Amino acid sequence: MANLQLAVNGEYFDQMKRGEKIEEYRLVNPYWGNRIFGRWYDRLIITRGYPKRDDLSKRIDVPYDGYEVKVITHPHFGPEPVKVFAIKVNIDA
Repeated sequence: MANLQLAVNGEYFDQMKRGEKIEEYRLVNPYWGNRIFGRWYDRLIITRGYPKRDDLSKRIDVPYDGYEVKVITHPHFGPEPVKVFAIKVNIDA
């Protein structure tokens, strides 16, 4: 069973827990391309930073629901549009 684990900052983690943020973005580049493109995972695990293994309050564990490639403008990536993997975060799954 393969898991895709992503660490995010607290602001984005809290938005996901509340169901406000339904996608997590990673730049389309060779590193993320090797981890995401053409692969399938069983679970998506989002962590609030890098918590201790037994701190379940800082962990979201949901079935992996795939991704889409999108072009977005986001303050985290700067003022120019960038191509990203928009990984679906399906909290209700």
